[in-house]
Amino acid sequence: MTDSREPRRGFWRENSLTVAFGIAFLVVLVCQAIAGHAEFNEQMTVESLQPLSFGEYLTSSDFAVDVTENWQPEFLQFFLYIFGTVYLVQRGSPESKPVGAAHTTTGVEG
Repeated sequence: MTDSREPRRGFWRENSLTVAFGIAFLVVLVCQAIAGHAEFNEQMTVESLQPLSFGEYLTSSDFAVDVTENWQPEFLQFFLYIFGTVYLVQRGSPESKPVGAAHTTTGVEG
């Protein structure tokens, strides 16, 4: 008996875009943490205060504020673009589904 379904491609192939962007996000977040920690401790030294360890910095409100200030506009922009291209339609737009097509339909001329 043969299986007429499409062969299983594997997790990494089917989710490579998500994995790649997830890894890129983590790399950038780690780099931001390292640079922020160095800058924060430099400022603490200038003010004659005790510097924080890396772990203390990661759990501080200063790190949380830096992350939200740097990432908030980008997250909002990409969320709106993704939401717009998935759920909204515009006649003639190459990013849009055909007007009147179901949400699961993509790449169909209409």
